[in-house]
Amino acid sequence: MLPLRPLFAFAALFALALCGAPQAVSAESFSDGQRGEIETIIKNYLVSHPEVLEEAMTELSKRQAAAEAAKHEASIASNADAIFNSPRGVVLGNKDGDVTFVEFFDYNCGYCKRAMADMLDLMKNDSKLKIVLKEFPVLSQGSVEAAQVAVAVRMQAPQKYLDFHQKLLGGRGPADKAHALAVAKDLGLDMARIEKDMASPEAKATIEENFKLAEEMGMNGTPSYVIGKQVVIGAVGLEGLKEKIGVARCGKATC
Repeated sequence: MLPLRPLFAFAALFALALCGAPQAVSAESFSDGQRGEIETIIKNYLVSHPEVLEEAMTELSKRQAAAEAAKHEASIASNADAIFNSPRGVVLGNKDGDVTFVEFFDYNCGYCKRAMADMLDLMKNDSKLKIVLKEFPVLSQGSVEAAQVAVAVRMQAPQKYLDFHQKLLGGRGPADKAHALAVAKDLGLDMARIEKDMASPEAKATIEENFKLAEEMGMNGTPSYVIGKQVVIGAVGLEGLKEKIGVARCGKATC
């Protein structure tokens, strides 16, 4: 059912169109009897032409999508340096690529585990793609702990971050401090330094920066992406990501 006030507003416009009245009329200008008659006219019209509602909803969806895209584009523009070039992000692929693909992830996110294969496929097969990974631990305290270890790995041995990322995100069981430290140890890292760096101001600042960026862009889950001027929320699959990259690269899904 249409909300009552918008219905009255529509009624007023409909009545004006029928009567040819030039002046503005509000819903309150009608008597109860007049409002009842107008509502009946509208109801009968909509029953006879239900496609009008579908057309209206389609147009509303288009306008909402356009407004959301414009909002995302503005957020990206105002935070571009931190999104694409922050030294706290982990850069993979072609650091001079023509499109930057930024992924916000949580080590306990099941969708992120599946999306990791998409990211690796893109990195392998798109030589012009720059990939930036950002820890976004939204699901649990274990996620926060795992993200802190990940930042410590990046601080100590950025060349081993991808191995760490794959092993922890692709591993079984929940990701937490114990699991993350076990992976770091398996990679031969200095564990005393890992423990120290986990609690460092840099680790805290990295996670806070990522949360702030996600909030600015309306990200409420993982995985979420920034691809060119687009914000993509949720696991859209490999083909969906390729289409977004194509739009960023040449303005269409397939270049």
